[in-house]
Amino acid sequence: MSVRYDDVIGPLRTAYDGGAKRRDVSGKTPWKLAEREAFLSRLQGDRCGRLLEVGAGTGQDSAYFQENGLAVVAVDLSPAMVALCREKGIEAHVMDFLSLDFAPGSFDAVYAMNCLLHVPDSDLPVVMDAICTLMRPGGLFFLGVYGGGDLEGEGPYEGDDHDPPRFFSFRGDAQLQEHARRSFEIVDFHAVGSGRARFQSLTLRRPE
Repeated sequence: MSVRYDDVIGPLRTAYDGGAKRRDVSGKTPWKLAEREAFLSRLQGDRCGRLLEVGAGTGQDSAYFQENGLAVVAVDLSPAMVALCREKGIEAHVMDFLSLDFAPGSFDAVYAMNCLLHVPDSDLPVVMDAICTLMRPGGLFFLGVYGGGDLEGEGPYEGDDHDPPRFFSFRGDAQLQEHARRSFEIVDFHAVGSGRARFQSLTLRRPE
């Protein structure tokens, strides 16, 4: 039986609730800062006013976008993460990818850093369509994940440092771009690093 997102939400929430404070004090690597800055530069030239961050974690990236003039809304499935977002002055809500409760076209842009890798292949098309629906036509979507291996486990990832271990779906470049093209136009794709630490960066646009 294939894994479904509903099956992994509970353990993910527990894992991220337990690791929220540790994550909030951890720094970001230079390449992650560069990816974030590059997306902001695109948004500043793309009449972006309102941004949704999905899988926002403790709100470090949301705070960055808000400090740079965007109206930001953050969502995360972890109540502990959402509480830390709110402490930073960010509008934040407890929501998972299958319950994004916003009106169609509510946002000019969406940012998703290392969160959609927790969505199984069976549910990724639905999640991508849901994100697309929330965006205005022509809006930009940053999708960044670790991957490159076409590997989806039937259970939690062995060796994960969270308790309980989290589910991951690592996708090859072609597979990930195929998923993206079902709902979006690809503006940019590039990879950072190699091996298990390889990061896939996509900037996507909702068709006009």
